[in-house]
Amino acid sequence: MGSAPGGRPTGHAVGATLLLLAFLLTGCSSSGPAPVDSRDGTGPVPEGFYRIRGGDTLDAISLRTGVDSETLAEWNRLSPPYVIYAGRLLRVAPLRAGARKPAAPKRVAQTADRPVPKAGNGKAARRKPAGPAASTRVRADAGSGLRWKWPLGGKVVQTYRKGDRTRQGIRIRGRAGQQVTAAEAGTVVYSGSGLKGYGNLIILKHTDNYLSAYGFNSRLLVAEGQRVKRGQSVAEVGQAAGGGYLLHFEIRRNGTAVDPLRYLPGSG
Repeated sequence: MGSAPGGRPTGHAVGATLLLLAFLLTGCSSSGPAPVDSRDGTGPVPEGFYRIRGGDTLDAISLRTGVDSETLAEWNRLSPPYVIYAGRLLRVAPLRAGARKPAAPKRVAQTADRPVPKAGNGKAARRKPAGPAASTRVRADAGSGLRWKWPLGGKVVQTYRKGDRTRQGIRIRGRAGQQVTAAEAGTVVYSGSGLKGYGNLIILKHTDNYLSAYGFNSRLLVAEGQRVKRGQSVAEVGQAAGGGYLLHFEIRRNGTAVDPLRYLPGSG
């Protein structure tokens, strides 16, 4: 899996990366606080740990470290609502090779997924965008209070597939110089190219339960900590390995990837 813009994410690294960020997003409260090496939050960070920074969420840390958020919660004995504290240390590697992990804490669902309409053959029907014009519309999600819009006007060339870590979002075809916009208002929790398989990546936190990710960009236009509005330009679409321009787009709810086509405006 390459790290150049337009690279194609494969294997566990892709799903684990965004899973971790998504878990961070939920902001964690713990029955046992994350370990610290000093009371003032200073000093060297031991191997296998991550120093929590202001604005971090469990989901964001998951994305940065490549460890899924549920595993982070288990290793650090975090319980819903998974509160974490700046300056403390979070274990991001197992205690020892082959160590048995404790039972995973159960998360409380904040919102319910809407059922996918069924087609005549019994298979789930997928919404398809109406091309560039679809990017001007929004779709309200009563469960979250968010109003989603398309981040890029273009054809969806790859759809989400539940359980497939290589298809945790959708891919939208773009063109050179086209700008990627925020699907909903939020705060930039990641802006960089350090996550393999995503190229130049932007991650936005919308609520304590929802985030969105925008990968394969050629240029990033916003910085971490910046507040952006729905429809604001956050990046320029990048070129994929095959030569075409693509945006990789994900929506995460409570740390889990969901089908963006269930939240974005449909073609009807």
